[in-house]
Amino acid sequence: MSARRERFRHIVETLGRHGLGFAAGGLHLERLHLPGRPAGTPGARMPAPERVRLALEELGTVFIKFGQIVSTRTDILPPDYAAELATLQDASPAIPAAQIRGVIAEELGLAADQLLAGLRDTPLATGSIGQAHEAILAAGGGAADGGALADVVVKVRRPGVVEEVNEDLEIMAELAKRAEQASAAVAGWRVAALVDEFAQTLRAELDYLQEARHAEQFAANFAGDPRVHIPRVFWDATTTRVLTLERLRGIKISDVGALRAAGIDTGALAVRACTVLLKMVFEDGFFHADPHPGNFFVEPDGRLGIIDFGMVGRIDDGARWNLVRVLLAVVDKDPRSLTTAVVRLCGGADGDYGTLQAALGRLLDRYADRPLAEVPLVPVLAELAGLLRTSRLRLPRETALMVKMLVMADGLGKQLDPGFELTEQLGPFTRGVVLSSLTPEAVAERLKKLGWEALRFGIEAPELARRLLEVLERGGVDVHFRAGELQALMDRAEKTGNRIVAGLIVAALIGAVGELVSFQPDRWKRWPKALFTAGLGGVGALGGYLALGSRPHRRRGTG
Repeated sequence: MSARRERFRHIVETLGRHGLGFAAGGLHLERLHLPGRPAGTPGARMPAPERVRLALEELGTVFIKFGQIVSTRTDILPPDYAAELATLQDASPAIPAAQIRGVIAEELGLAADQLLAGLRDTPLATGSIGQAHEAILAAGGGAADGGALADVVVKVRRPGVVEEVNEDLEIMAELAKRAEQASAAVAGWRVAALVDEFAQTLRAELDYLQEARHAEQFAANFAGDPRVHIPRVFWDATTTRVLTLERLRGIKISDVGALRAAGIDTGALAVRACTVLLKMVFEDGFFHADPHPGNFFVEPDGRLGIIDFGMVGRIDDGARWNLVRVLLAVVDKDPRSLTTAVVRLCGGADGDYGTLQAALGRLLDRYADRPLAEVPLVPVLAELAGLLRTSRLRLPRETALMVKMLVMADGLGKQLDPGFELTEQLGPFTRGVVLSSLTPEAVAERLKKLGWEALRFGIEAPELARRLLEVLERGGVDVHFRAGELQALMDRAEKTGNRIVAGLIVAALIGAVGELVSFQPDRWKRWPKALFTAGLGGVGALGGYLALGSRPHRRRGTG
C-alpha cells in the first residue's frame, strides 16, 4: 500500500474512531474496508464539537491549523464548533538541536558558521511548521562583516514538513470534493473552495522568504512612526527554510500586571495598539492577520514591537469601501442599505434577501439609540455571522481575515482596558476612507474608469450585434424577425445604449460634484477651477447630446 493511500486510510479511520464515521460514510470510501467504531466508547458520549477537535488534534499539523483557521470563520461554523476549535493546541515535539544546526548549515553554507557559533540549543518556541532559537549575529548579517553583534531569532522549518503538508492538503482537497458531490448542503457551503483558500494560506507560511518580505513591507509602512518597531530582516542569514530576524525584547502586551508595574497606562496603550491595527486595514490595505497578544511587546523605550508575519491579509479599495458602507448603514439605522452592503461585502450572490433584511432590521433596532462608538463590535459581528450562515452567504478569504483581525484587536484592547470599544476608534478611519474617495484625484479616476467602460461598450456593441445577427440568420435561435428588420432594430438599440451610457456619465458627474461640495464645503473653492470647468462642461455636452437624441423623429411621408 502506498504511503499516500495509507495516510488516507488513517485519516478516515481516525474520523470513525471519534464517532465521525458518518462523515466518511457518505464519501464512497468503502474500498478502504474501514473498521467500525466499537460501540460504547467514551467518544460516543462526548459532544460533537469536542469529538471533532480531538480528531483534528490526532491527525496533526495540517488538520490542527485548518481547525484553528476555521474556528475564526463564524460566518461558516456554528458558535459551539467555533469555540471548541479555538482551543486547538499545537503540541508538536521539539526538533533536536543537531537537526536544527544541520538545516542551518545546509541552507547557509559558509555563512552559517558565525550564526551557529552563537546559537542557543534550547528553543524559544516550537510549532508544527518550524522552531525558533535565539542566536547572536554580526549586525551586517554575515561573519565577515566584523560589525557589532546583534541579538537575533532564527526560525528553522521542520525537516520533511513540506512533503507532509502537501500530502495532507491533497487528501483534504479530495475529501472536500467528495463531500460536495455527496451532499448538496456541503456543496452550498463551497467547502472545496474553503480548503483551497486554506491550502494557499498554509503553503505561504512554509516559505520564510515570503514572511521576510512581509516584515519589510510592514517596516516600510511604519517607517514614519517612531512608536512602532518592526524587526529587521538579516537577509544574508535568511532562506526559504531559515528566517533570521532582529530579536525584540520587552513586556508582552498580555502581561497587564507587569505593564502597570512599569508605569504604563494600559488604557492609552489599548488605543495605540488598536490604532496601529486599524491603520493597517484602512490606510495601508496590508494587515497582520494574527494579532494575538503574544505577538506584541512594549519595549523599554515605549515602542510597540510586533512579530510573526506569516499570516497577513490584503484589502483593496473596494473591500475597504464595502466595510465602510456597512458601518455607515449601521449609523443611519438603514436595514435596506445594510443588507446591500453586507451582500457586497460577501462578494455578491443570488438569492432572496428579504429574510436577511428583516433580521438586520431587528439587529439595528436593538442599537437604535446608540451612536456607533457605543455599539459593541464583537456581539454585533457574532450575530451578523449567524445571519450570514442562515442566508448561505460567505465572506471572501481576505474579508474574513479582516473581520477576524478586528475582533482580535477588540479583544486585545479589552484585555488592556475592560471598558475599551474598538468602534470608538473607527470614526477617524472611516471618515478618511470616505473623504479619500471624494478627492479630485479619486473622482477623476472614477470618471476615467467610467469613460473607458463606455468606450469599450461603444466599440464592442456593433460586433456583438453582428454576431447575434449571424446566429439568427443561421437559425440558431427561434426568433420571428427577418434579418433586415433586426438590423434596423440593432441600430436603434445601439443609439439607445449610447444615450444610456451618456446618461450614466452625466449622473456620475453630477453626483461627484454634489458629493465634493456637500462633504467638503470649505475646501472645494480652493480646488482647481479646471476640474469643475471640465465637469460642468462634460455635463453640458452630454446633456445636450441626450436632449438631441431624445427628440421625437418626424416620419417622412410616402408620397
